[in-house]
Amino acid sequence: MEVGFLGLGIMGKAMSLNLLKHGFKVTVWNRTLSKCDELVEHGASVCESPAQVIKKCKYTIAMLSDPCAALSVVFDKDGVLDQICDGKGYIDMSTVDAETSLKINEAITGKGGRFVEGPVSGSKKPAEDGQLIILAAGDKALFEESIPAFDVLGKKSFFLGQVGNGAKMKLIVNMIMGSMMNAFSEGLVLADKSGLSSDTLLDILDLGAMTNPMFKGKGPSMNKSSYPPAFPLKHQQKDMRLALALGDENAVSMPVAAAANEAFKKARSLGLGDLDFSAVIEAVKFSRE
Repeated sequence: MEVGFLGLGIMGKAMSLNLLKHGFKVTVWNRTLSKCDELVEHGASVCESPAQVIKKCKYTIAMLSDPCAALSVVFDKDGVLDQICDGKGYIDMSTVDAETSLKINEAITGKGGRFVEGPVSGSKKPAEDGQLIILAAGDKALFEESIPAFDVLGKKSFFLGQVGNGAKMKLIVNMIMGSMMNAFSEGLVLADKSGLSSDTLLDILDLGAMTNPMFKGKGPSMNKSSYPPAFPLKHQQKDMRLALALGDENAVSMPVAAAANEAFKKARSLGLGDLDFSAVIEAVKFSRE
């Protein structure tokens, strides 16, 4: 199976490598073409534009940073729309809002192509291990044809119906994750400021009903003020913002998420946007100084 892949950031690079390691032929593109070099060493081919990738491949996956990037790759000169046509499938695994997915779907299907949105739950390590959770919606036949690739990239794929549902589900998942991370940060800082061991707090949480992989994985490095980016904070804040907009659209009160979003915005203003989203703890520390 030959697959095109657009976008080689933290997630896209790991996902492309997994496909190559499992015998897929992969043709890649990235805005900064030098990021393709490592993939070439593992057997990937490179194209100089999204349009060239679409022309070459029956199926193309995109993993881009935000709605603006997702739209640009489709609509700009030498973009996806230049070559999408009957028989071509486009799978956008970026985290965007439902409106963006619907706009891309309309453009792709308007030229005879097929579209699936497939945002993923999981960050760098699950991407490297092929343990993502895929939240797909759109063309059911294309979804089913993509299962061999999805089975390499993730541990479970959900088909959620019409385009927009995948985007909404991903934003809800990330909104919960961001709210939890903010509360977790507050707890670690409060323990420290109260003269208690934040390492002991981690041990206690790990033994109780609140144990979870995020606390267990992020807590020790947070206690060392170390935030290597598995999921950049700027992307978490973008997802919080989009989730709050979805809440507004549906008249759902979300005060906890709104407060967490303010903490992530504060962290961005402190210059922490490119660090892991767990660096939000620095905004909590700052507010208590």
